[in-house]
Amino acid sequence: MNNRRSFIVGIKSIKLSDKEKNFLKKYKPWGVILFTRNIKSIKQCSKLTASIRKIFNDKKYPILIDQEGGRVNRLKNIISFDNLTSEFFGDKYVKNFKEFKFFFRLFIDKTSYLLKLIGANINTVPVLDLRRKGASNIIGDRSFSKNPLIVSNIGDYCIKYFHENGIGTTIKHIPGHGLAQVDSHFFTPTINKKKNFLFKKDFFTFKNKKSFFAMTAHIIFNQIDNKNTVTHSKKMIQIIRNNIGYKNILISDDLSMKSLKGTLREKTIKTFKAGCNLALHCNGNFKEMQIVGENSPLVNKFISKKTSQFYKILS
Repeated sequence: MNNRRSFIVGIKSIKLSDKEKNFLKKYKPWGVILFTRNIKSIKQCSKLTASIRKIFNDKKYPILIDQEGGRVNRLKNIISFDNLTSEFFGDKYVKNFKEFKFFFRLFIDKTSYLLKLIGANINTVPVLDLRRKGASNIIGDRSFSKNPLIVSNIGDYCIKYFHENGIGTTIKHIPGHGLAQVDSHFFTPTINKKKNFLFKKDFFTFKNKKSFFAMTAHIIFNQIDNKNTVTHSKKMIQIIRNNIGYKNILISDDLSMKSLKGTLREKTIKTFKAGCNLALHCNGNFKEMQIVGENSPLVNKFISKKTSQFYKILS
């Protein structure tokens, strides 16, 4: 673990190229993230993840996936989860709690089973962002509810059920993406709400979460730091640590998103300076991967300790 670097990287296709193998050996990212482009079938993906783990000689090496269900379904070449949105489960929670628990457990058990078959061991769920009227549809039905308590409670079930299945979780997008009126993949969302409002609503859903990982929002909260997105803001990361009380590994959202300003080198350096533990780069662009790799520090004691804690839940 000690000679790994503090970043997570995506790869281009359904198997590792020689260039990518050499990259993984040289830069030793902390983890790798999978997307639909990497998953043609269970057998193929299982081979791919085995080949990644072989390089690191680590059966528990972190391999992430963004498998929410609904429209965020990286397993779409294997199975459809179209109707199983977070909104579906949020509605079920309100209308028939007993049914909710049964279906949600089943959904997470089946998702975990598939993730294990393909070799992924961290899912970047639950989405703890609130559903907001008039907000960008980038969250939309990916949110459980507009009610902070419901979102928080379902989030706890999600983390617990995945952990019981030996899969890590990543709460996102801390401290809350629900108020964003534009999509941070393309623009920088700016939120004008006061601190008090945010602590009662959007930030509330992230409190007391037992997830080993959390992913930051590329959003500016004007009243707290009017220059930097959360990912690049020391002030916001202090709020996440001290007020929201999140004590585990903080991962940036994807550094190639347009919300972040500056060169990729600057974006990477700022991510660590602000207090994120791991930088995430998703698109598999080889030149960009090298920039992130070169500007990511070696894994520190904190990350090593937290990673060991995560490894203990893996079955």
